[in-house]
Amino acid sequence: MFADADALLARLPRVRGRLRANVPLASVTWFRVGGPAEIMFTPADADDLAAFLGATPMDVPVTVVGIGSNLLVRDGGVPGVVVRLTNGFRDVTPVGGNRLAVGTGVPDKHLAAAALAEGLDGFAFYHGIPGGVGGALRMNAGANGRETAEVVVEVEAVTRRGENIKYSQSDMGFSYRHSSLPQDVICTGAIFQGTPGTEANIRAAMAAVQDHREAAQPIREKTGGSTFKNPEDGKAWQLIDAAGCRGLRIGGAQMSEKHCNFLINTGKATAADIETLGETVRARVKAKSGIELEWEIKRIGVLR
Repeated sequence: MFADADALLARLPRVRGRLRANVPLASVTWFRVGGPAEIMFTPADADDLAAFLGATPMDVPVTVVGIGSNLLVRDGGVPGVVVRLTNGFRDVTPVGGNRLAVGTGVPDKHLAAAALAEGLDGFAFYHGIPGGVGGALRMNAGANGRETAEVVVEVEAVTRRGENIKYSQSDMGFSYRHSSLPQDVICTGAIFQGTPGTEANIRAAMAAVQDHREAAQPIREKTGGSTFKNPEDGKAWQLIDAAGCRGLRIGGAQMSEKHCNFLINTGKATAADIETLGETVRARVKAKSGIELEWEIKRIGVLR
């Protein structure tokens, strides 16, 4: 708990959304661990978010979270304001020309389903990504040989000073599991481009994605998805396996036996258990192969 949360709340501007102090975050992350947000802000819409950011003192840290799938919140919680984009950011609207306008609070699976409903091909890979559109834009999420950069046309965002800004696809600076967006920019929506497809073909592609996940990944566990990015010309799981880390445990955290690039909470893990295990794996992989794995899971907050 943050002792001064109420004092910080008193410094913040009035909003149309909701501001709350000392909000537990474990329930919104797929790992089900971590401390509280000092202040949680759920804006009503993009205008509410922009007005809030523009009036919030610049010394107040602002962190955005989405679906919480590839997120590790440390046990000490997250100081400042945590922005969570929910109902005001979950619309998917056809805009003509085989395009969809999508809010960044939309789960990736819902984007795939909306594209299916509109007869648009090219989105089936999102059916297998356990995250949201905001995170997909930030990290160029991908699966099954496709990635976000291939379907994005334009991104709408708000700066830390409350300015509305648009980025073209080329402005985003996409590369493998990365975009060049400034860290203090919050994406609020995007235009996606598909191609016409038949319902049968789109459903078949989505089914293939789901079958692959069921067979290869521990999707019924408390996990954040892929823990580490694949190094250039390599696979993270192969390096982890070769370093003897498949099934490795620290406290309540374990590297999955089924897919050893998935780190799981076996039921009683702390965020410290999970992060320590991840760092232990990184050290063993580097000692074995000379390759330093890079975290794909985003870690935020302070240690207890």
